[in-house]
Amino acid sequence: MADNKTHTQLSPPKADDPKPLIYPVPLSPPFPLISKQIELNRALSASSKSTLFTLSRSDVVFEDEYLIVVNKPRGIYCETVLSAIPRLLHDSQGTGIKNPQEFHLANRLDRDTSGVMVITKSHKVAGKLVKAFTDHKVSKTYVALCCGSAPNWDSISIRSGHGRSKHGAWRVYAASDVGRSLPGGSVVRDMATSFQVLSVNGRERFKNPTTKSSTDQQEELGEEQEEEMLVVEDVGVGVASSTDDGKKDEILIRANPQSGRTHQIRLHCQYLGLPICGDVKYEGPHEWKGKTWDGHALHAQTLSLHHPVTGVPLIFQAPLPSWAKPIHS
Repeated sequence: MADNKTHTQLSPPKADDPKPLIYPVPLSPPFPLISKQIELNRALSASSKSTLFTLSRSDVVFEDEYLIVVNKPRGIYCETVLSAIPRLLHDSQGTGIKNPQEFHLANRLDRDTSGVMVITKSHKVAGKLVKAFTDHKVSKTYVALCCGSAPNWDSISIRSGHGRSKHGAWRVYAASDVGRSLPGGSVVRDMATSFQVLSVNGRERFKNPTTKSSTDQQEELGEEQEEEMLVVEDVGVGVASSTDDGKKDEILIRANPQSGRTHQIRLHCQYLGLPICGDVKYEGPHEWKGKTWDGHALHAQTLSLHHPVTGVPLIFQAPLPSWAKPIHS
């Protein structure tokens, strides 16, 4: 009897057939499950504040006819602060504001990051500041309250890759992955941050901490920079699973980002095993030493640039939040 089965012959692969794309593997973990509901509650809280939010003159760090710099509070979206500027200027000056539609955010802070925020008053000035940021002519310092094991370094620079994973979350990638394609069509970009330990459990590591980074201070004194360099190529330190506060240290750090990636400082703190208090997205504790954090303890302390019109060098400094008190002493 004849065999009625149909046999399908597979064609050998052609030499010019595209190879399957292999994506780089992120080196930091995905968001903890607990973070989803907490982040939703925080977002709803910030949205509910948007219509009633106002700024006062005490929130203003600097102002001239081209710029206004304010101390953004935690738990407020940048757009909410921007929307409050025309009313602030009207109430304080008693006159109408020219072209409030031209007000523009020169820098952005995460919802729960407090500190220096610069708003330009015209499209022309905004364009100049955009170029300054793009050309890396703007310097920023942040302070953060972290928890974990006290590091054995006083200062460190970390360089890694940065990008979105297949689930859309920002993650740390190996430095050697920079330039490689990611799901969704984006690529891994470079990310670099310098950190300085200011205090551990309230005890200062430096006798006279200032708003300048350790690198800047050393350069001014003519000293050689003694800073550890970490180039990321493997998984991070990891965050201890212990919930015992007594087994963790409280570390106050200063961060100087050399790039401007989304959640950069938060990601690098997580990678170093020093998550920021309240930063539930990146393994920071929601509750710490009897306190429940309604946002992460990260503050944009200073921003330095040349004035976009006059060219005069300026340093804007926002008052420190209460959790950063150890560096006042």
